[in-house]
Amino acid sequence: MDIGLSETQQLIRNSAREFLEENCDTQYVRAMEEDEVGHTDELWNQVAELGWLGLTVPEEDGGAGMSFSELAILLEETGSAMLPGPFFSTAVIGAEALKIAGSEEQKSELLSKLAEGKLKTALAFHETGASWTPESVSEMTATETEDGWILNGEKRFVQDGAAADMLIVAARTGEEAKNGITLFLVETDSANVDSRELKTTSSDRMSVMSFGEVSVPKASVLGEVNGGWDVLEKVFQYGAAGKCAEMAGAGQKMLDTTVDYVQNRVQFGRPIGSFQAIQHHAADMAIEVQAGRQLARQAAWFLGEGLDATRQVALAKAYLSESYPRVCATAHQCHGAIGYTHEYDLHLWTRRATGQRLAFGDTKLHQETLADSAGL
Repeated sequence: MDIGLSETQQLIRNSAREFLEENCDTQYVRAMEEDEVGHTDELWNQVAELGWLGLTVPEEDGGAGMSFSELAILLEETGSAMLPGPFFSTAVIGAEALKIAGSEEQKSELLSKLAEGKLKTALAFHETGASWTPESVSEMTATETEDGWILNGEKRFVQDGAAADMLIVAARTGEEAKNGITLFLVETDSANVDSRELKTTSSDRMSVMSFGEVSVPKASVLGEVNGGWDVLEKVFQYGAAGKCAEMAGAGQKMLDTTVDYVQNRVQFGRPIGSFQAIQHHAADMAIEVQAGRQLARQAAWFLGEGLDATRQVALAKAYLSESYPRVCATAHQCHGAIGYTHEYDLHLWTRRATGQRLAFGDTKLHQETLADSAGL
């Protein structure tokens, strides 16, 4: 396994970094935190034109046909820049779910729209308990009718739900915990789908989505009836690996920002970076950033090669869910009081870390997965 960057991956990284530095600075990120939609159509269309949305979409469906490893390199850069909008929910979750479980008709119709930026997706999985288990899908029910299905219930913590054109909804259709979940593709412009924004520390655009007698055709089923959990387990792996890539890229940004600050901040007549305590902090950050990046790229490589990535994804997410918030905390320590002010940008990454560490499973969940895989 070679997790060094290929020529293509270097091109993706460099071009993405250049584009985001020019079009997605912290001023834009701050503005989108206050924006009602959370992103602009202008930037979204530019991202689509660059081919980012269809990076892993097969060429026959209008995409670039690259592997998840290439997308992970891109996610490192979007994580570093904190790219606002439903990019992750669409390019990672939506694209992978359709590739894994979509029918030929669904793939032909939807993947090309997704790659062109004409379809924004979001995953509606969580309910009251907000856990990542099949048992947690209990309130959202789907009842089969002669013409299709009727969905009733409420979904919580739907990231980018308000911006999405189509939701991937997990609903209870059977009594068995794992073998009683079905996935449905639901258009958000339905009159019986309501959205309410949830304010979060991370500013990650969470919504509560309510479904009242929402009628969908039989063709809206994604995958097999009662076979949704098998699809979700795979999608969660891509989601966790993608978040690891984001945190790896953001961690490098925290390190670079901190090193630049301590080299230029003068106290007692010398740069504070010349003090041994600060140097130790910077070295600890560098070690954790490097280790996290290696683990994130390893997990992405296994997924990209179509291999069983259970252990690799769990190891990367368990580590980064702890190390990245720690890197952010150390960055604040090195910056001192200014790092905690609203005017300074450091808190933008730190706040997002609170959501990223929990997304697609926290440390405990992935440690349990590692223990199970080891037979413990």
